[in-house]
Amino acid sequence: MAFECPSEMGYGLFMDSSLSGKWVLITGASSGFGAAAARAFAAAGCNLLLGARRVDRLEKIAGEIRQPGAGHALDVASTASVEKFVEWARAKTARVDVLINNAGGAHGLDPVASGRDADWEAMFQTNVLGLLRVTRAVLPLMMNHPGSSILNIGSVASHTAYEGGAVYCAAKAGERKITQALRLELNGTGIRVGSLDPGLAETEFSTVRFKGDEEKARKVYQGVHPLTAEDIAETLVWMASRPPHVNIDEMIIKPTDQAAIHKVFRREK
Repeated sequence: MAFECPSEMGYGLFMDSSLSGKWVLITGASSGFGAAAARAFAAAGCNLLLGARRVDRLEKIAGEIRQPGAGHALDVASTASVEKFVEWARAKTARVDVLINNAGGAHGLDPVASGRDADWEAMFQTNVLGLLRVTRAVLPLMMNHPGSSILNIGSVASHTAYEGGAVYCAAKAGERKITQALRLELNGTGIRVGSLDPGLAETEFSTVRFKGDEEKARKVYQGVHPLTAEDIAETLVWMASRPPHVNIDEMIIKPTDQAAIHKVFRREK
């Protein structure tokens, strides 16, 4: 069955409406992949539970998807914040059908020799420990619901290291291994566990990495047709809407212009 998404949300045609009425929890939902995923899953008829630190942005997105009250403050680097967020979620629903661990990001592009503790700790707190905290807290809402999905946002950096990316690559490799271990631990429960690993995608990622330097951030995508947040969102919807007996373990998604982390075709101005 095809499901036509509202045109104002900017999405095309999803080939499955089986997600209608499902509860979807998304971390890091205030921008980028998380915000796009919120719009895409809402367009597929889902009920949203959105978490992020920037509550004002969450409220705006909740208004866009016509689900006022769908957002709540969440800092995945804080166990107390995660527990408070999940307590709020429990007041809305007794089950979560799709958990998207999206909160994360890169901080700095320094080599190990000049790296900063604050950047290193931020990357592990969000990409690794945050994923663990949220998953641990949400799992009780997913047990006894075969066909539910945990979808973790990884990166091609989990597969290939690059200069200046030692800690981010290590953090995303950690995400990948956590995903693989969870799949083993949850085998037999019917809960599906997968990782979506994007390549070059134009979001706020580079702006955050370069600490607000927009000029540096723009150069990352110069001459390239990168992935968009909507590309990732549509892929997440597809992964979550497979039949209950189908698990997409791991998917690498890159723009056509990117053959590998170091091999990117750039057009002249």
